[in-house]
Amino acid sequence: MTRSVFLFSFLFYTIPLFAEAKPVYLLPIKGVINPITARQIKEGIRYTRRERASLLIIKLDTPGGFLVSTRAIVEEIMSANIPIVIYVAPSGAQCASAGTFIALSVPVLAMAEATNIGAAHPVSLMGGMGKEMEKKIVNDAVSFIKGIARKNNRNVKWAEDAVRKSLSIDEEEALKLGVIDLIAKDEEELLAKLEGREILVSGKKRILHTKDSKIIPLRIKPAEKFLQSLGDPNIAYIFLILGIWGIIAEFSSPGIGFPGIVGAICLILAFFAFHSLPINIAGLLLIFLAITFFILETKIASGGLLATGGVVSLLLGSFMLIKPFSFIRRVSTPLILGVTLTTALFFLFILFFVIRAHKRKVTTGREGLIGEIGKARTDLSPSGKLHIHGEYWNGRVIEGLIKKGEKVKVIRIEGRELLVKRAE
Repeated sequence: MTRSVFLFSFLFYTIPLFAEAKPVYLLPIKGVINPITARQIKEGIRYTRRERASLLIIKLDTPGGFLVSTRAIVEEIMSANIPIVIYVAPSGAQCASAGTFIALSVPVLAMAEATNIGAAHPVSLMGGMGKEMEKKIVNDAVSFIKGIARKNNRNVKWAEDAVRKSLSIDEEEALKLGVIDLIAKDEEELLAKLEGREILVSGKKRILHTKDSKIIPLRIKPAEKFLQSLGDPNIAYIFLILGIWGIIAEFSSPGIGFPGIVGAICLILAFFAFHSLPINIAGLLLIFLAITFFILETKIASGGLLATGGVVSLLLGSFMLIKPFSFIRRVSTPLILGVTLTTALFFLFILFFVIRAHKRKVTTGREGLIGEIGKARTDLSPSGKLHIHGEYWNGRVIEGLIKKGEKVKVIRIEGRELLVKRAE
């Protein structure tokens, strides 16, 4: 019991302004349906039941998501012994793909103005499906959604077409076809229209009394919001790029340091997000190829060839990362171009200094002595001692003789001996 109470308090906190008997709780769900969403809805239902609320309203706005999480949510909703209403809102919201399954599973389904529902055809998360496999998955999804629709006396034929033909309809058509129960412009109108409605909850008839109820929002904790935000492909892509830059920085200056630690954490968060996104495996492989090219560029003097290949791979992989025609919008084009341009400028900056360093005269080590001026400490006839850069060297004159104290110029190095001539 203590553990459950702690979990409720971790996931949600409420605004205790309307702490009256039999409140109505409102749980906002926005974004991709994934395991985090499933946990939020599950604990929201349990929290509402524990507080003995009269109703739980799930305010839904989703482009779709993970089918396994959808099944878990539908199972939780259909086995709940409290009244649950799904309200597709606000205006402009959508209830697409996986959201359609969830919406049809509740005893009361409402939509705001200028919203839509449908387009529930299954989409593979990791590339294309074979025809036979796609057929099996579609048939399974059709059977699933027809059972949900039939249980709540909704339009079974439309539910099947939403899966097979990816049909999508607005709120007016949905009400006309018997897909939804009512249209409400806001939560207050929704409560007014729910007043006196008879519904079935766990096989028992219940009459809703909501006209004078106060709505208490369930506020999702920041940690949960952060995990939920990872379902946004732009956020996942940013973490992927930060991880790439961190790993590149770590390889360019070996040793476990801050860039490597941050990069590894960002990559793990990116992979967590990819778990519930329709990833194109070819795009992901191109990005990994870009990482390889960038790391090799820091180790091999390729004159920028590897960096160029990395930039091209990164650009192509970024555009291909999210499967086209899926329920998720693709990574923002300005974000991709900005990241690619920044990466290209970074490596151009590095390449500029590398080329400049190669052209600069060597000033350290033995090679740095060539062309330097020193003094003969003994007569060179032809060999003797030299003093150059605060060091004593064995020297040999190339032509003629050099007397002690005269200035000499280093021509080249042979073994441990400096070959010199008289400095003019």
